[in-house]
Amino acid sequence: MGRAPNETVVMARELRRAMTLPEGLLWQILRKRPGGFKFRRQHPVGPFVVDFYCAARQLAIEVDGESHNMGDRPARDARRDGYLRAQGLRIIRFDAADVFHNMDAVVKAILAEASD
Repeated sequence: MGRAPNETVVMARELRRAMTLPEGLLWQILRKRPGGFKFRRQHPVGPFVVDFYCAARQLAIEVDGESHNMGDRPARDARRDGYLRAQGLRIIRFDAADVFHNMDAVVKAILAEASD
């Protein structure tokens, strides 16, 4: 169904070097372990790479730009989320615009989800 695990690790490394601006801004906050939670960036899970991951809470965080609303992306995202949920992960998604314009609310929502 996708890349081999080793290819996914290589892809994750590449994505860490080429994070989008909203991902980079959010990472500047998550890397400081807000609420005492440790987050990883561009973390491989099976054939996929999630933007941010909190292993202690099995929480995947996705920052979606405009492309996630185009073409077959919504269906692909739904299949991907189904796979991640089947692995026992919870997924929380944010629009990139929300990261830019309302970072405090985004971080608050992440911490609320991680605390559940």
